[in-house]
Amino acid sequence: MKRVLILTGDAGEGLEIYYALFRMREEGHSVEVAAPTAKPLQAVLHDFEPGFDTYVERPGYRVAVDRTFDQVDPTRYDGLIIPGGRAPEYIRNRPAVQKIVRHFMEANKPVAATCHGVQLIAAAGGVGGRTVTCYAEVACELEQAGADYVDREVVVDGNLVTARTWLDNPFWMREFVKLLGRP
Repeated sequence: MKRVLILTGDAGEGLEIYYALFRMREEGHSVEVAAPTAKPLQAVLHDFEPGFDTYVERPGYRVAVDRTFDQVDPTRYDGLIIPGGRAPEYIRNRPAVQKIVRHFMEANKPVAATCHGVQLIAAAGGVGGRTVTCYAEVACELEQAGADYVDREVVVDGNLVTARTWLDNPFWMREFVKLLGRP
């Protein structure tokens, strides 16, 4: 059984959190959720409404948290998942989060990030020279960090799997499962 860590926080995209959590369990892996505090998180649902120029946000399900970022020993995990939503914008600057992400990138362990989740990889200095995808409005930030942005449902670059949004969940997790390997 592989051990997988999910990094998120309040306003993380619920469809990305729960899809990844259930998919890892379906594969027989042990998965834990880490967040700023140990309280249950409030996930959100982002959707598109006719006439709106950007997405709208609605409350989603609550997400149980297994440990705080400061309690994570990244050497104990085989893979890392970073869902999107708004959580990445406020957790990316936390030293513990950057340390966790850097460990996975430097150790060449499988990492999956979708939507705004790639912001954590950029904040930890891990996108330079990589080909990635993400929510289109984050592309300029990744390009400024040295990444090559492409608009595709999923991109695999070495140990890193990226996707655009929750609409790409099946493709994102399919490729991450391949990199992670069997339990």
